[in-house]
Amino acid sequence: MSTAPKIAVITGPTATGKTAFGVLLAKELGGEIVSADSMQVYRHMDIGTAKVTKEEMQGVAHHMIDVAEPYESFSVARYVKEADSCVQDILKRGLLPIIVGGTGLYIDSLVAGRDFDESSSDKAIRDELDSKYASLGGEKLLYELAAVDPERAKKLYPSDKNRILRALEVFYTTGRTITEHDEETRKIPNRYDAAAIALSFKDRDVLYERIDRRAQGMAESGLFDEVRSILASGVPEKCTAMQAIGYKEAAQAIRGEITEDEAIAIIKRESRRYAKRQLTWLRRKEDIGWILWDNAPDFNFGRQISTKFLHSLGLE
Repeated sequence: MSTAPKIAVITGPTATGKTAFGVLLAKELGGEIVSADSMQVYRHMDIGTAKVTKEEMQGVAHHMIDVAEPYESFSVARYVKEADSCVQDILKRGLLPIIVGGTGLYIDSLVAGRDFDESSSDKAIRDELDSKYASLGGEKLLYELAAVDPERAKKLYPSDKNRILRALEVFYTTGRTITEHDEETRKIPNRYDAAAIALSFKDRDVLYERIDRRAQGMAESGLFDEVRSILASGVPEKCTAMQAIGYKEAAQAIRGEITEDEAIAIIKRESRRYAKRQLTWLRRKEDIGWILWDNAPDFNFGRQISTKFLHSLGLE
């Protein structure tokens, strides 16, 4: 039996009700939320990230939200360091840390307690790779990665800039692939004993319809004005935060490259594709409990199922 501290994880693709469900369980089990969303870490990016509001929090403490400026490069290493500090503090106060979000790399790295070796970082190499990505494009860099680390390359898309560059940086700095690094890490016991629940829908079309409605709602709630405000504050268009789904397309519309309607259509399409990738990541996991909604989230049903599941794994 694991002696690692117990935590809960609520994950799943976008638009499945993770935020509201996390709050419900936090109130039920006496917990606090630690967000695992790679874009909600940024301040001023609220509409396009579907960031939880004060009202939606219902008095439950939320951590790892609004901890960085949009112009900062927020790495998984920084996330693990700061989120781990939050988890440790919650545990010390006798409460349950509940990790809520859909960024799989953040969740896996936090649960594993992955320490990112600074010796595998080299700013000069990173800057050179960044310039190559800008001039040659993602496909060429992904092809370069495939030549040295085919296992990692086949898991990535040309648009996964940070992950492609990080994998190449590790190889050119250490002479070993990031796949090898990860295999060694997996042999080390996890820092946390995580009871994970994934939310989704029985019918994939229902999920996609909800994603489309959410994207449309973001546009109607002022997404384009939010992006105008961020750009007007001096945030570079090429920074990591502005490459997020919703922000990149809105910026294109603001520049006049596409219409707002075209931007919304692309946001819907890319959000559906992202949800598909999230589901692919989740289905590889054998130790996860699934709650599949019908046409809409049934939080009362989900609460009964999840509390029974969590209690069976030792979480009270």
